[in-house]
Amino acid sequence: MSTRSKLLILNAVSIVGGIAIWWILALNGFQFPTPPEVVQKAIQLWGAGILQQDILASLGRVLAGFLLGSAAAIPVGFLMGWYTVARGLFEPWIQFFRTIPPLALLPLVLVLLGIGEIPKIFVIFLAAFLACVISTYQGVVNVDRTMINAARVLGAKDGTIFAKVVVPASTPFILVGMRVGLGSAWATLVAAELLAAQAGLGYRMQQAQLYYDLATIFVGIVMIGILGLVMDRLLLFAETKLTGWQERR
Repeated sequence: MSTRSKLLILNAVSIVGGIAIWWILALNGFQFPTPPEVVQKAIQLWGAGILQQDILASLGRVLAGFLLGSAAAIPVGFLMGWYTVARGLFEPWIQFFRTIPPLALLPLVLVLLGIGEIPKIFVIFLAAFLACVISTYQGVVNVDRTMINAARVLGAKDGTIFAKVVVPASTPFILVGMRVGLGSAWATLVAAELLAAQAGLGYRMQQAQLYYDLATIFVGIVMIGILGLVMDRLLLFAETKLTGWQERR
């Protein structure tokens, strides 16, 4: 049996086992809705058009914040890793903001940017950016100096070395940073949707909390988990295709 087949079987066993444990806990005094109750609630919300609206709203915010954060983090990380001046200028601020949870900036963001989509996307952007920029920077500084020196001996200019040596060698770090940034983006979503949202999975969960509607809360949790997992698998697939030269276990 191949490693891939074994992993797929283990994944399936893990999912079935997790659902079974959830069901057992729900039937033995824990205040959880059972899996069928959650499925029934999801069907009800889908039939009313609410679930689709919430998924699209949350997915749009996460994608916007994540893509903007990654697009900004990659060049900044490359600059920090390649140029000492850029590292000296950017690193103190990045390390400073890394110690501040993006959610702690919500009140300030609300005051400065007002109520709308921009503040929600901004805090998600910040979470994704801070996760990805450090990984990109580490990827550049960890490039084997022997490869760079060998390219210089062969007459390669800085631009060629950067494009042909540094970027490929840094790609695994960048993609890992993007995966971490994606997780941070989804983790920030629920709090971001506190900012006067009218739709979204996080918003729906907060509204359900007011009425002790646990089934709706679980629908939101499961949907966020599924969407995050699918997006992570897509990034993992891209990593496999872009770093086929890298040895894997």
